[in-house]
Order: sequence, then C-alpha cells, then structure tokens
Amino acid sequence: MFPPLEDIFRLAPELVLCAFGILVMLVEAFLPRRRQGAVATLALLGSGLALAATRLAAAHPGTAFSGLMRIDSFSIFLHLVIGAVAVLVVLASADYLDRENLPQGEYYALVLFAAAGMDVMVSAQELVTAFIGLEMSSISSYILASYRRTVAKSNESAMKYFLLGSFATAFFLYGTAMVYGATGTTRLDTLRAALTGTNAGGALLTLGLALMFVGLAFKVAVVPFQIWTPDVYEGAPTPVTALLSSAPKAAAFALLLRILFVAFDSSSGAWFWMVWISAALTMFVGNLAALVQTNLKRMLAYSSIAHAGYILVAFAAASGAANGARNEFGIAAVLFYLTAYALMKLGAFVLLAHLGGAGERRGEINDYAGLGAQQPVAAAFFTLYLLSLLGLPVTAGFLGKFYIFDAAIKSRLVWLAVLLAVNSVIGAYYYLRVIVVMYMREPQQQWTLLPIPRAVGLVLLLTAAGTLYLGLFPGAVMGFAAQSARSLR
Repeated sequence: MFPPLEDIFRLAPELVLCAFGILVMLVEAFLPRRRQGAVATLALLGSGLALAATRLAAAHPGTAFSGLMRIDSFSIFLHLVIGAVAVLVVLASADYLDRENLPQGEYYALVLFAAAGMDVMVSAQELVTAFIGLEMSSISSYILASYRRTVAKSNESAMKYFLLGSFATAFFLYGTAMVYGATGTTRLDTLRAALTGTNAGGALLTLGLALMFVGLAFKVAVVPFQIWTPDVYEGAPTPVTALLSSAPKAAAFALLLRILFVAFDSSSGAWFWMVWISAALTMFVGNLAALVQTNLKRMLAYSSIAHAGYILVAFAAASGAANGARNEFGIAAVLFYLTAYALMKLGAFVLLAHLGGAGERRGEINDYAGLGAQQPVAAAFFTLYLLSLLGLPVTAGFLGKFYIFDAAIKSRLVWLAVLLAVNSVIGAYYYLRVIVVMYMREPQQQWTLLPIPRAVGLVLLLTAAGTLYLGLFPGAVMGFAAQSARSLR
C-alpha cells in the first residue's frame, strides 16, 4: 500500500538525498572521464534540493510512518544544519578529488547517503528507526574515511574507525533491547509514558540507557570513547574530515537529546551525573592532549573532543537536576553551539584541504610558518576560524560558549561552569600558537602560490560570514533554537 502523501512530504529531504545518491552512481557509469564534473554538479543539485525540501517538510509537521518519525521544529533545525553541511562539503570536494585523482561518483553518493542517515537520526521517534539512520550514516562514513585507498594511513584509520564503530553500534542496539525488555516498547513517546509508572524498568532500564549513551558517546567523541578521533581525522581525506567533524556530531547529539529529554526526562537523576562527569573528563582530555600536538589535523581532532565536552555541559544544564525543572535554554544552547561549531570546523578543514597540497603534504603546524605574509587571504580565514574556536568576542564561538556558560549558571552548576572557563583558557594556548606560527615565524620553505578555487573560496566566504553573523546577530538563530527546544516533548 502506498504511504500517505503527507508522510512523503515529511520525509522529502531523506528521499531526495537517497534518490540523487543512486542517480549519481548511475550517471557516472555512463560518463567519459573528461565529463566527471557533471557528477559534482548533479550531487550539488541533489544536496541543494534536499536542503530546499526541508521547507516542504516544515510545512507538514507531525508524525510519519505510524509514528516512527517526527517532524517538528527540533528536527527541522537539525535538517537545516545537516543539509547546509552536505551542500558545502560537496561544493568543496570537487577540486580535491580532481587533484588527488579519486573517483567522484561513489564519493558524492556516500556523502548524500550519510546525510540521509543523519536526517533519519534527528527525526526518529523510535529506537530501531534511529538505529537504521545511525547505520546509514556510519557505514557511509567508514568507506569515506578510507577513500584514499593507496594511502596506508588512511586504510589504517578507517579500520580502527570501523572496528570501534561496530562495537559502539552493538552497545546501542543492546541497550535498545534492554529498554524494550524493561518497558515493552521502543517508541520514545510511549516509553516516556511507561516510565511514569512505579518501578518501571528498574536496573535493567538504567543499564539499557547507559549502553545507548556509550554507543552515541562514541559517535560524538566523548571520553573515554574518543580514541578513534585523532587517527581518523588525520587519515581521512580532509573534506571527509570536514564532514565527520560537523554533521555526524550534530546528528548524534540530536538523537541523544531526543532519547534523554523525550523518553527519559522523568529519570533525569539517573543520567545527570553520567553526563556531568563525561563533560568534565572530555573537556580536560581534549584540551590537554591538543596542547602537545604538532600535526594540525590531530590538534583539531582533540579540539573536537574538547568541544564535545562543552556541549555536554549544556546537556547537564538542560536536565535541570539542580532546580527540579527542565532548562529549555540549555537545549537551545546545544543547538546554537552545534550550528556555530559546524561552521567554524567545516571552514577550517576545507581550508586545510586546499593548503595541504597534492597528497596532503603540509600537515604539521610548522609547515604553516610565514603563511600570513605569503598567503594573507588564506591566513586571515584560518585565523578567524581559530579565534572562533577559541571563543573570541564577535565570533560565533564566543556566543556559543557564553550561552552554555549562562545555561550552567542558571541551573546552578557552578563547578561545571568553572571547569568550562578553565578549559577555554587552556584551549586558547594551542589556537594562538598556530596564529603565532603563521604571522610571527619565518617560513621553513617557500610556499608555492596556490590560488583558491572558486568553489573552495565560496565555501570559505559562506562559513566565515556565518561565523561572524552568529557572533554579531545571534537573535534569529537563537530564537529558532529556543522554539526547537520547546518542541522537544
């Protein structure tokens, strides 16, 4: 039986992404090598149409496919973030693939399939459906991480990613089974109703929640499940690293928000301290490890771990464990920070993909000595992204950290707010070190002038403009984030 038309409208972004992913692979098989640019154009068209289809989904809010999916302001917000990342990654990848002589069709198809899986994750109203979206995204990511097949480091990092990711997936699925055994349901809305009863689930339910947290903690690189991150970020093609550092993190955090605040809101005391301790450990491990890195991609990987800790601070604040009521400002702070973080990390890695040169030869921090004098435009973009990651005023990163700090103070999590401030100071050292190297050190080698391709330049302009816009005019995005937080019920 054909599904209702409204259900099709609600899943329009996912359907468009999957359809164009299949179409890209079919078209590439019939194109001569010299016409492969058409594949990139088709992928860009597909990701752009999927982003536009989010408006169609927003016009038809509600549940779809017997309540397995839910389209609300929360899912629409994340659809826009994921869709924008997919468009920018597709746009930035064409020159890199040409330079490295990598096949294009399957690359773009995997990016589109990964984005479709992430969209399913943020809309899932049922745990097995969320698992399907998680696997769509994960399997595509594993293949993309090893896309430079002739590079040993790429293959090694992808194998680590696959093996550890498989364990994490097993944890999530086993936790889902335990939750089902304790409550008799995997639907988040009916699960919450089941938890309102006395002695609903007990130890089995708590263990199931802990296992699901472990599975998703791996995806967002939370300590102690972060060990894959530096190797994968360093070994993967840099445009893939740009994707992995932004969209999957947003999707996994969104799914964690749905699970914790829709299904387990009445049990916040059971997971509050788990999140508190994870936030503190993740901030310190990420920042302290980043201090001693000499490779830029590894430094930014540990930086990503630290930022996952910052986001968990907002999770703890949103639980309202300190004042007995859910703090929706904390959820809004998570959404705003995910948006800001995606912009600055995506821009930084796209720029590194360009500056790295053929074979990604330039990866060490010292390789960028004198960049400010020899390529001032590229250095200016990179400085902006680093200052935003640091949290300098007038950038998106500053307001993102401010909103998280404010949410923690409002929930009376003073010690966690202090740890956030301390870690922000620690992080300033390694971000400023790169800027000092670019502007205040003599170059160790003469840079060959690398004109920025138009597509890459457009991505840099959009991410830089977004970083400054959110830092100067956050009202519209924060207002939408607050509306999205209220819809998470």
